[in-house]
Amino acid sequence: MEKAINRQKILLHHLNPSSSTHAIESSSLSASACAAGDSAAYHRTSTFGDDVVIVAAYRTALCKSKRGGFKDTHADDLLAPVLKAVIERTNVNPSEVGDIVVGTVLAPGSQRASECRMAAFYAGFPETVPVRTVNRQCSSGLQAVADVAAAIRAGFYDIGIGAGLESMTANPMAWEGSVNPKVKIFEQAQNCLLPMGITSENVAHRFGVSRKEQDQAAVESHRRAAAATASGRFKDEIIPVSTKIVDPKSGDEKPVTISVDDGIRPGTTVSDLGRLKPVFKKDGTTTAGNSSQVSDGAAAVLLMKRSVALQKGLPILGVFRTFTAVGVDPAIMGVGPAAAIPVAVKAAGLELDDIDLFEINEAFASQFVYCRNKLGLDPEKINVNGGAMAIGHPLGARCVATLLHEMKKRGRDCRFGVISMCIGTGMGAAAVFESGDCADELCNARKVDDLLLSKDAR
Repeated sequence: MEKAINRQKILLHHLNPSSSTHAIESSSLSASACAAGDSAAYHRTSTFGDDVVIVAAYRTALCKSKRGGFKDTHADDLLAPVLKAVIERTNVNPSEVGDIVVGTVLAPGSQRASECRMAAFYAGFPETVPVRTVNRQCSSGLQAVADVAAAIRAGFYDIGIGAGLESMTANPMAWEGSVNPKVKIFEQAQNCLLPMGITSENVAHRFGVSRKEQDQAAVESHRRAAAATASGRFKDEIIPVSTKIVDPKSGDEKPVTISVDDGIRPGTTVSDLGRLKPVFKKDGTTTAGNSSQVSDGAAAVLLMKRSVALQKGLPILGVFRTFTAVGVDPAIMGVGPAAAIPVAVKAAGLELDDIDLFEINEAFASQFVYCRNKLGLDPEKINVNGGAMAIGHPLGARCVATLLHEMKKRGRDCRFGVISMCIGTGMGAAAVFESGDCADELCNARKVDDLLLSKDAR
């Protein structure tokens, strides 16, 4: 402790206008022990403007690839409405946005980057606002949000947008070109090429996740999503998109407005799913019914410094706390959330029991069930409004808007939320968010007895 206090005095020495020892002793700046310990991150008040906060988060409805409401909608026409919404609904001047970062996976990089720039112009952003894309496969949307939060914390700009976009109708999953023969020498590199469904089968086999458990998880996902839709739970987060549906036979175009996820099957039963045949392995357990749906959709999140949000009088939807990405065995890539969530939660100075809500992407029921059981999570805290098996999985978008709006609805009973997903080629990502309604009250953070300045003062 004495060493830490001395170090703090040295720092204060540089902050004082006078470099004399007397000035340090007499200044209003003084060294003292911090009683917060590992919970220091949560001793925030409105006087601390360095927090990165979310003031708006919206998504489109998610629609079935090639068969759903967005099958004839260009990718840039999916992104533009959510970009426009985060600006118009907050009355933020679009010229103040320092960067727009879009997570996107399947489209060719240069083409998608151009489409995102075009979408920004459709949405009313001036030419001075830059746009870039980021690809960390299934976590690309969350990575975009994390990138913007990091840039704000670094002082690169005060306001930014993290977004996600995927049209799996226009850009189906496929490998283009030849594969380097060197891959055969490295087993883990070769496993990066495994079909995602095979990795699901590997998880089910290695960790004993039964077909019944998987089908039950899928049924529950659809049940919760159907209930959330019927009760209007998603209305605050979904931006209606005016588009068209083209009749494949006649070519006739019909104008439509899409505002409801169209992949949810309210009447799904375990008996129904039990009749489906495995898709990836003859004697396997992964079916079309207990896997995520391939979907089209987009989402956008408006982030800024807390001080800027307060200056503008904007309500704070949530606070960005931590983000982490970790690597796991590519052959069982679905275990990624089980590895990433504890790291992100610990970095936030919390315990798993402190987390009130989890959004864990349901790439496959096998990996979702494994991660839930491995971490010992309460099923009533996870995907309370359904997950990707019911709502859909456009690789770059959705979870942040869903989590934060649900946390807002639950008010002070819901303080911390986690988003996590597995990532193709063997990774996992997770982020911790805090509810904006109670961000300034220390309620759930783990108590510590040591009066330490920081973790590195131990």
